[in-house]
Amino acid sequence: MSQDFDSGAYWEHRYQKRRDSGDGSYGRLAVYKADFINDFVAAHQIFSVIEFGCGDGAQLDLARYPQYIGLDIAPAAVEACQRSFAEDYTKCFICYDLLNGLPPQELALSLDVIFHLVEDNIFEKYIRDLFAWATRYVIIYSSNEDDPSPAPHVRHRKFTRWIEQNVAGWRLIEREVNHYPHDMMRPQDTSFADFYIYEKEHRM
Repeated sequence: MSQDFDSGAYWEHRYQKRRDSGDGSYGRLAVYKADFINDFVAAHQIFSVIEFGCGDGAQLDLARYPQYIGLDIAPAAVEACQRSFAEDYTKCFICYDLLNGLPPQELALSLDVIFHLVEDNIFEKYIRDLFAWATRYVIIYSSNEDDPSPAPHVRHRKFTRWIEQNVAGWRLIEREVNHYPHDMMRPQDTSFADFYIYEKEHRM
């Protein structure tokens, strides 16, 4: 990993060039992710959702959330989502640096984001914010192994270990193994990410 790599600049440049959020936001992977989260939202009567890394909004087209806030580090992504969902008043999109003005929501989502946070300080802040802005549940969809990547914008991490050591008051209650596990011969519609669900502990 280059010490000079800037995640924010990379994604802003990518979206300015009208490139999309990646294969995971399209096709059968997008449908798989949407079905899993939509079922969870309905089963647990979730009213408010905040997503850390909304990207181009393609995944959101399949979502069924009563109220939704989408955050992204790239202003170009936020602007694209604002245009795409301009008539949907259940959704709003805000740049990540304005997070501190928002109230916590019942469910916080992180989908295909953590392995793109190559800088340690960005990763640590992101995880702390993700849990700080959730009142009931956090759902993470990511790889979960310390593994090098040849791509400068990818860094696989054992994030569950970091959460266990640094984030108090939450417990991992479920891991959903991906229905379409990574296949080098089919990189566009398979993934190394699984679902990890955390629940806030309520002490008496």
